[in-house]
Amino acid sequence: MVRNVEAGYGAVRVLHGVSIEVREGETVALLGANGNGKSTLLKCIMGMVAPESGEIFLETDDGQIDLTQKTTEEIVSLGIALVPEGRRLFPKLTVEENLLLGAYRAEARAGIPTNLAFCFETFPVLHVRRRQLAGSMSGGEQQMLAVARALMSAPRILLVDEPSVGLAPILVSRVIAKIKELKERYQLTVLMAEQNFNQATKIADRGYIIVHGKIEFEGRSTRELRENELVKKYYLGV
Repeated sequence: MVRNVEAGYGAVRVLHGVSIEVREGETVALLGANGNGKSTLLKCIMGMVAPESGEIFLETDDGQIDLTQKTTEEIVSLGIALVPEGRRLFPKLTVEENLLLGAYRAEARAGIPTNLAFCFETFPVLHVRRRQLAGSMSGGEQQMLAVARALMSAPRILLVDEPSVGLAPILVSRVIAKIKELKERYQLTVLMAEQNFNQATKIADRGYIIVHGKIEFEGRSTRELRENELVKKYYLGV
């Protein structure tokens, strides 16, 4: 749950009272063009950017955990993982070495063989290329590696930042389909920041539209999103 978050970088305010909710087992799309605050919001959730005000908390069986008081390492340990925009892999390390770096939290280290096998089953191309340098793979393969690296931390909640950036349309479809498959097979909760409306709504249960750092619309279904005037104007060209 994110409530009334204000955040930015130095004197530049990026988020203006942002509130969103992601319920367990959902895939929620955060839609908006570049520069509207999607990545900043995900970084706030992960503890990478400190909000100036507002609340970010995780609901658990034992109550609410205030994420604004946690470090990024502690947030990952709570079962939240981020697939960053631009993939941010280690290009001179192999595929397998990149995956192992994703398993640094204690719970994940204990299950490395199982989680590695799971990633190779989910993304067979990564098993084939396990000894290949990450930087020598195609953009689509690198994006799959970035998703798999996040999965190596054995998360319950997956944050995905702009999975379609820099990919050909056919590769975008494959990556989005994999995210949907992961959510359905392993009951992941997913918050996906994306500017590609048509791809995002293929897998989202519902979504938000963020414009200039403010939530301008909350769609309780993808149908509501498609019928919204903002979407028709900026995404569908109607």
